[in-house]
Amino acid sequence: MPVSVFDMQSLQHLWGTEELRAIFSEDNRVQKWLDFEAALAAAQAELGIIPETAARDIAAQAKIENIDLAQMSAEIRRIKHSLVPALKQLQARCSRENGEWVHFGATTQDVVDTGVALQLKEFHAVVMRDMKAVGTELSRLAGAHRDTPMAGRTHGVQALPITFGHKCAIWLDELGRHHQRLKECEARVLVGMVAGAVGSQASLGEQAAEVERRTLAKLGLGTPAISWAPARDRFTEYALLLAMIGSTLSKIGNELFNMQRNEFSEVEEAFSDGKLGSSTMPHKRNPTSAENLAGLSRPLRYSAAMMLEGMVQEGERDGIAWKMEWKALPECCMIAGAMLFQARNLLAGLRVDAPSMATNLDRMRGYLLSEHVMIELGARVGKQTAHEWIYEASMHGISHKLDFAEAMRGHKHLAEVLGEAEIVRLTDPAGYLGQCAASVDRVIAQQQSGWLGH
Repeated sequence: MPVSVFDMQSLQHLWGTEELRAIFSEDNRVQKWLDFEAALAAAQAELGIIPETAARDIAAQAKIENIDLAQMSAEIRRIKHSLVPALKQLQARCSRENGEWVHFGATTQDVVDTGVALQLKEFHAVVMRDMKAVGTELSRLAGAHRDTPMAGRTHGVQALPITFGHKCAIWLDELGRHHQRLKECEARVLVGMVAGAVGSQASLGEQAAEVERRTLAKLGLGTPAISWAPARDRFTEYALLLAMIGSTLSKIGNELFNMQRNEFSEVEEAFSDGKLGSSTMPHKRNPTSAENLAGLSRPLRYSAAMMLEGMVQEGERDGIAWKMEWKALPECCMIAGAMLFQARNLLAGLRVDAPSMATNLDRMRGYLLSEHVMIELGARVGKQTAHEWIYEASMHGISHKLDFAEAMRGHKHLAEVLGEAEIVRLTDPAGYLGQCAASVDRVIAQQQSGWLGH
């Protein structure tokens, strides 16, 4: 009976995808253990440590369909060990002689940690693919709205004009750095281990280093310089990076959530037939996609924080800290993967309302162009003097419900130095977009020549 949001049929679509659930399923988890045992046996056979016939038999039987998970789970509860029941079933599938060589010289954490690394390897490929999909959508939006003016807001209120493309380009640039971080961490994170009980590799004999190298090479994983059983920074780094990516996606979701407020109506997420906003208010079209994207980063960050707790280990191995990873890391991956999937769909279906953006630019009746006037006027009368005059005109105008142009016309000094045509020009938002277009072009070119173009 499902009890988690990751498994409930009614909720799981918000917290993961079928692809992600398959990667972190119990079947796949155990299969990765079997993959390790097969690779270890093959490496040891190549080095003459175990018979070649044993290695072939172990590999042939190391299939999840040969494991009775219900029986394995019952035995785990009985003997209080998480791996041995699976090994016993694998051994029983092999001939009596060959089965004796299963798990020769390895320890439980070698198998489980290497298995997690294999799951992460599968997940990492999905993340890199979906990061690119999100980046492609952001690049498209940035280019399409390179010159679409909107109000730039600081501290929650209107500040100066920007373009929607500029906003999207900032998101794209940030996502590009995350992609770079993901690439850089591969050599540190996608690493296995065949270290033995306390990391000394004593049980693996004189060829221990070569056994480990060959085993991990067969699995497509890197080889560590030394045991990392008590050093949990590899998986923790990955979880924290996923939390950073989630925070970026949450920021995008939250921004798009706010931009869909009726008072703004600057964007709207895709609407599908039958989508329902309320059980009591038939008119509602809720920003559910942006809302879910904005909210998912919170449990992601808390799960990533739990991974930090796992770094505090005792001795050469510590199950107290280690086992919490079994919960926290898959949850980090599931949530981050779900966020990327949802972000791509949200951005792909986003409708941008340029007229509403233009209307909102006029809500302050020109006052958000005060810096534009000050900068130009400051070159003639001095910046501080210009600031003082414009401040006086603005405070008087806002108090008396005048627009900015009227307020400047009514100010003694401003009226003397600014002509009517100049006032009109200086209060046009489209004339004060600075380097928005050039910045958008630069970011798109950089990303397209890098990760988005490969």
